[in-house]
Amino acid sequence: MRFARGVWKLLVAVKDGLVLLLLLLFFGLLYAGLKMTRSADAVPGSGALYLALEGPIVEQPSAIDGVSALTGNGPGPEYRLRDVVHAIETAAQDSAVKAVVLDLDSFGGGGQVAMERVGAALDKVRAAGKPVLAHSAFYDDDGYLLAAHASEVWLAPMGMVGVTGPGGSNLYYKGLIDKLGARTHVYRVGTYKSAVEPYIRADQSPEARAANEALVGSIWSNWRENVAKARPKARVADYLGNIAALLKANGGDAARTALGVGLVDTLGDEIAFGKRVASVAGPGSDGGPGDFSAIPLRNYLRRHPRGDGGQVGVVTVAGEIVDGEAQAGTAGGTSVSDLIRDAVADDDIKALVVRVDSPGGSAAASEEIRSALVAARAKGLPVVVSMGNVAASGGYWVSTGGEAIFAEPSTITGSIGVFGILPSFEATLAKVGITSDGVKATPLSGEPDVVGGVSPEFDALAQASVEDIYGKFVGLVSQARKLTPQRVDEIGQGRVWDGGTAHQLKLVDRFGGLDEAVAEAARRAKLSGKAAQARFIDPEPDRFTRLLASLGENTGMAAAPRTGARDWLSHAALRQQQVAARVVGDLRTLVDGPAIRADCLECRPFTPAPVAAANARTGWLAVLARWIGLG
Repeated sequence: MRFARGVWKLLVAVKDGLVLLLLLLFFGLLYAGLKMTRSADAVPGSGALYLALEGPIVEQPSAIDGVSALTGNGPGPEYRLRDVVHAIETAAQDSAVKAVVLDLDSFGGGGQVAMERVGAALDKVRAAGKPVLAHSAFYDDDGYLLAAHASEVWLAPMGMVGVTGPGGSNLYYKGLIDKLGARTHVYRVGTYKSAVEPYIRADQSPEARAANEALVGSIWSNWRENVAKARPKARVADYLGNIAALLKANGGDAARTALGVGLVDTLGDEIAFGKRVASVAGPGSDGGPGDFSAIPLRNYLRRHPRGDGGQVGVVTVAGEIVDGEAQAGTAGGTSVSDLIRDAVADDDIKALVVRVDSPGGSAAASEEIRSALVAARAKGLPVVVSMGNVAASGGYWVSTGGEAIFAEPSTITGSIGVFGILPSFEATLAKVGITSDGVKATPLSGEPDVVGGVSPEFDALAQASVEDIYGKFVGLVSQARKLTPQRVDEIGQGRVWDGGTAHQLKLVDRFGGLDEAVAEAARRAKLSGKAAQARFIDPEPDRFTRLLASLGENTGMAAAPRTGARDWLSHAALRQQQVAARVVGDLRTLVDGPAIRADCLECRPFTPAPVAAANARTGWLAVLARWIGLG
């Protein structure tokens, strides 16, 4: 007994010591966080607004739990589009800001519509007589679309302008599925509903190819038009049409080739670029080579928060639409509809704008969100929809709940179609000697039988269900857009459209961004002045999560940004990780995604690439190991 009591006392002492240690660590981090917050707010009185974009620009950043943020295991940085735009537009009129600097070495893109909006904000800075300076070792399509709006475009001496235009190879998994012995049971409606093709074909169908060619052609035309207007001297067509000959003429020097065709203005490293910025914005306090007086984006937003006291509520539907609840960055049907109901219950909210940037997902979750919008309209609130980069399939389903739809010419929308997909593994199991047998009271007993094989009766039932949901989708569009069901079926069939064509087809009402949609909602609600401004209704993490995230941010323990590569081939290698992340997402959707989907898989390459966690394994071998159960 004496020994047992001694062990117990030792365990209690260890427990008390650990609790004390955790408390000391917590309060130590809290002190450090508060101290660093104060020091972080101590930005220069004047200088350059420094936009070191080390990740993608998105409509709604993905939520990171506090522990991940504190330990640095969360995904990399994401930047909210409206925050970036607000900072730039505020800087245009702020006498303390002498220039705007874009550091795009680790930029993660964000989609053409978002880039065009940020570009328009940069134009306001230049119109105010302030320089905009951009620097990178590599400019891809999104990065160059931003840089084209700068007054000076710098490129690293060993850098490259890697503009390629939209499009490229899609991934098809039929060969892998066949090798595994699995079967994919597909139920779909729509000639162009190519979202299921990766699981049933080794290549794209002629119908999908025709639709994708039209979409890519329109998006690329809009990109070239925007760049030509912002930077008339950039000879993009000459560069892409004769790049091999131009490289040969310049001895293989990609940077000098880009300079020769007017894509960039100056070749220089970061030190030379920093000296140029310092000549405009003033030297930095450190006094090191290339140091300039920089006002970081996060600090500037703290000092100049966006006004959020209007009476036009804005709810965001961003990312994949999923059933139930979901954190920010993914549109949970229950989560978003709850936010809409909260807005309706708020007496200060007199109108509602729904910002949609989603390729779709669950048909049931899409309907849940749409129903909440219909209920809001029944309460007398005007509801206006604003489409971002992508508002297709389930994203368009949601949009039918609005009274008016705003989109941009480069918005990707439509994809009015429904599909269901269900894998079964009877052949896979048979390979290792596992079979199944049993008795059934009815032909549907035990269905869907994913280990013994799905029955023809279940296939017929599933196909009928998908056709019924497609009919409902067509009916919703018909009613909302005042088109006959026959006409909706003609322009539906799962086909994806660019915003310009969608406007011609009457799938959207007007061109414009979020600001125009807010103004229209305010007009319908007869609001003016400050009341006509937006009030963003976003999901809020609990206080403890916010505290831990803030500590991680202010103590430097948050997820590390992606390392800025200094040569173009390293930038190209990053694409491999992004594609690998999409593979993981596609295969996970096949296994555990919702069975019936209003989804636009072909739209996903036009959305910001997934941001991997700091410790995520996204190489091809890691992906394959995860798929076969080794990782």
